[in-house]
Amino acid sequence: MAVAVGWQLYALTGSALDLGLVALAEFLPAVLLILIAGHVADRYGRRTVSRAAQLVQVALAIAFVVASGTGAVTPAFIYLLVVALGIARAFEAPALQALLPDMVAAPDLPRAIAASSAAMQCALVGAPVLGGVAYAAGAPWAYSLGAALFALAAIAMSRLSVHKDVAQQTLATRVSLDSVLAGIRHVRGSPILMGALTLDLLVVLLGGATVLLPVFARDLLDAGPGGLGLLRAAPAVGALVVSLWLANRSLGGAVGRKMFGAAAIFGLATVVLGISESFVLALTALAVLGAADMLGAVIRATLVQLETPEAMRGRVAAVNALVVGSSNQLGDVEAGLTAAWFGTRQAVVLGGVGTLAVCALWARWFPALYRRDRV
Repeated sequence: MAVAVGWQLYALTGSALDLGLVALAEFLPAVLLILIAGHVADRYGRRTVSRAAQLVQVALAIAFVVASGTGAVTPAFIYLLVVALGIARAFEAPALQALLPDMVAAPDLPRAIAASSAAMQCALVGAPVLGGVAYAAGAPWAYSLGAALFALAAIAMSRLSVHKDVAQQTLATRVSLDSVLAGIRHVRGSPILMGALTLDLLVVLLGGATVLLPVFARDLLDAGPGGLGLLRAAPAVGALVVSLWLANRSLGGAVGRKMFGAAAIFGLATVVLGISESFVLALTALAVLGAADMLGAVIRATLVQLETPEAMRGRVAAVNALVVGSSNQLGDVEAGLTAAWFGTRQAVVLGGVGTLAVCALWARWFPALYRRDRV
């Protein structure tokens, strides 16, 4: 879906700025609704909320199929449906994040998170490549595949066995501003969580360059839609390797230093991507970037889950989803703006350098996180 939307919008407008603005269109609903969505997940059941959001995304993917097949797609139409997708994902994200601890014991959680990430990365490796190939046959084919995969996700969620029923525990909790904001208060009161989440926010905000890959594929590397699919898949390949490794091994000690090291490698790989004039080098940089991002993500996700009370996991997961979504989507907006102002390569290099600066500052400002030994 992301490959199709990015290529279709860039084909219509030829503007890198539009690629950033479409990311903003998806991000804004998350900002407005994510905290409410976290409370909904805690109150009404994380599996139920996830399934409902996936069914909405089926309907939206079908709308893309119909519009693309009839030639009715316009930039305004893309923006409208992306906003709707953002609303559905605002409710899906915290429910999915909070669901895993309902299924496994705490000692198994780091490996379970890594295994779950490995499954997701398998999809992220295959789907962009398949999306690029399908889009070459016509946009409706790519969107049809998206609709089918969302439908399969909803069916799988219906068959999922959950061992805890947190919704029943919190069903009587009255919805109030205080209860909705409880997740933010918990994060603010924990230097470990505050440092980990803000580090991720700024690293990806500054270093994110995925939204500019259509520019690399078409204008800088002359790779075409198939090449765009490979570029989009490369970070997932690196992430898959790391997640499979972590699914079978303990995180070990010095997890704080590992998190900061991963963030620094992310920044260096971003710089290499920006200066690369070779398609193979760009693929390699993106794979390293994805591997580093996955290591930091598993550490952060484990800390978030294990340092949060069970009944609040939906709301804290909403804060985590807001931070992750903010970093990804605002990073796309920032990349689009700086690319429009300074040029694509310059924007990517500046973002990588900024990421390295953030790593140095956060290691100084959050020493407890930097010195953290075990999750």
